[in-house]
Amino acid sequence: MSSPSTTPSTTPSTTPSTRVDDPLARERSHLAESRAALRAMREDAESLDISDVTANWVNAQILERQIGERIKALADLSHTPLFFGRLDYLHAPGAETAEGAEGERFYIGRRHVHDHDGDPMVIDWRAPVSQPFYRASKKNPMDIALRRRFGYTGGDLTAYEDEHLSDPAEAAATSKLLQQEIERPRVGPMRDIVATIQPEQDEIVRAGLGGTVCVQGGPGTGKTAVGLHRVAYLLYAHRDRLARTGTLVIGPNRSFLHYIEQVLPALGELAVQQATVDDLVSGNAEVRGTDDAAAAVIKGDARMAEVLRRAVYSHVTMPTEPVVVVRGSRRWRVPAYELEVIVRELLDRNIRYGAAREALPQRIAHAVLVQMERSGEAPDDRVQDAVARNAAVKAAVKQVWPPVDPAKLVLRLLTDADFLAVHADGILTEDEQKKILWPKPVRSVKSAKWAPADAVLIDEANDLVQRTHSLGHVVLDEAQDLSPMQYRAVGRRCTTGSATVLGDLAQGTTPWATRSWDEALAHLGKPDGVIEELTAGFRVPTDVITYASRLLPHIAPGLTPVASVRENPGFFDVRPVSDTTQVVAACEELLRNEGSTGLIAADARVPALAEALTAAGIGYLAPGEETTRETRLTLVPASLAKGLEYDYVVLDEPQAVVDGEPDERTGLRRLYVALTRAVSGLIVTHAAALPRELG
Repeated sequence: MSSPSTTPSTTPSTTPSTRVDDPLARERSHLAESRAALRAMREDAESLDISDVTANWVNAQILERQIGERIKALADLSHTPLFFGRLDYLHAPGAETAEGAEGERFYIGRRHVHDHDGDPMVIDWRAPVSQPFYRASKKNPMDIALRRRFGYTGGDLTAYEDEHLSDPAEAAATSKLLQQEIERPRVGPMRDIVATIQPEQDEIVRAGLGGTVCVQGGPGTGKTAVGLHRVAYLLYAHRDRLARTGTLVIGPNRSFLHYIEQVLPALGELAVQQATVDDLVSGNAEVRGTDDAAAAVIKGDARMAEVLRRAVYSHVTMPTEPVVVVRGSRRWRVPAYELEVIVRELLDRNIRYGAAREALPQRIAHAVLVQMERSGEAPDDRVQDAVARNAAVKAAVKQVWPPVDPAKLVLRLLTDADFLAVHADGILTEDEQKKILWPKPVRSVKSAKWAPADAVLIDEANDLVQRTHSLGHVVLDEAQDLSPMQYRAVGRRCTTGSATVLGDLAQGTTPWATRSWDEALAHLGKPDGVIEELTAGFRVPTDVITYASRLLPHIAPGLTPVASVRENPGFFDVRPVSDTTQVVAACEELLRNEGSTGLIAADARVPALAEALTAAGIGYLAPGEETTRETRLTLVPASLAKGLEYDYVVLDEPQAVVDGEPDERTGLRRLYVALTRAVSGLIVTHAAALPRELG
């Protein structure tokens, strides 16, 4: 591999002194021409006149929105490289033989760009022809003669680096530009990794839409980025289908979603929804209360699904009276035993409660029509519909299969000990039933102080009554923290689609955290999902991940530790301190470096640290707020640290982080998360003794 060739970043890309024999100048020229072509594509979209091409105002509105999205997708972000690599093929891709098939050159970037003749100037990274950029190697060159990586400073192309993959005389070597890009300081929200995707990551990104993929990845392995890039790839490969069915990214909290929200737009994808699990079920009840850990664990247990199913269908009663339908001078009688057969058939079909209730009057009406036909009449569908709406039929349906309000049902389960005992018999123990019962009666659904787990139960009950809308693809990040009932809530959103599940069992910080991915996939309704493991760490420095991995035997026995592949070991220090002023001093020390800094502490210690920072005149942000050049310090409660990354981190008082959780194992997992948020350096400060598990 040739070493990077660099030119001062102040040299304009369209300088008149560009020489034909200067490779960097030629690449800069292609960049300038590509940007001009992208501007032309955007101008073409902006100039489209749709006044005479739509049949009505509805079509005009839809087309106008689509054009608007197209214009946004064609935006040229000045500080985002339009292309980051080049592939020189030995032969034309797809050629059956090498004979007469000249090689072709492709520039690989974030989106497709073509010139005025329609010829490609930049190829979308998701296109099949781009795949060798990520997967080709000296052992398997994939018909690539040259792979060129580009380095940028700001928006200027300043360096390139070549690999002659098909040249046996050139030895394989680590890409310096790739390492620099991975280790580049970060300010602001999460960036895409489209220029640095590794072969094992690319395999997951390009996996087919039909199957569910579960990615176990330790800190710094890029699992979140892989999941987001997988969405972008699927939208490219299956755009029409996903445009109809929709895509959704689910994160653990709003801070996390804000942190990742710019990744997909930077790749030209603007239509992907984002939500938390609480958002998904928020329409069922207003959450104003909390549960203790014991109650939350029981409510989140998959056994509650059967309790709810029993409670819902307990409303069905077998008919004891016949239905008599009067039409004109005729009376048609459906006896009780025949009605019971109809009801039992609907129950045996195991369809949703609401759907069966809607089918019941039609079944009764059909029984009446059979009698009419036997008597010589010739009724049609209109007659059947009229019979189904008959007052006697409606009264019978209301008696036999009454409507069920999911929120009222759950409220009754949580407040009526006898009702709960009947439907939880043989499922929950008496002690478990007592733990989830509310101590005081509640007057109505609106006055109830629902906890987050209650909203999930209502969502389950609602799905028993009426089918939940299914999307084409769902990405579930930080999945290890979900309860079985939460998995079921997510699974309902992709029953006819697929999912990408992302997480790390070692970072499970809820009392109901996932014990295995096989179990999680079963609760999700995707038992055939493929489990992939990422163990190469690209973001966390070697010394930091080695220190944090001391906790693994205590929090996730048997899990493969992350092995950092970074050449830079990073900065790491453990410092005894006596007060918060020394913690602030550590922050000031790290702020002298380029990039972002996070001060992570147990939630209970955040107010004192905030006061100390203010007294020292140091501005700081809350998690989710975007860092700027002026304010690069974020004060992070340990409970919100998951999924976030900072160039440098000060971790305050590890033992306090552990003590802030309901049990030691959860506390140690929370500590593991906090220890692994640093990209370039970590200082651990402590006045109390360190947890013994850290040695």
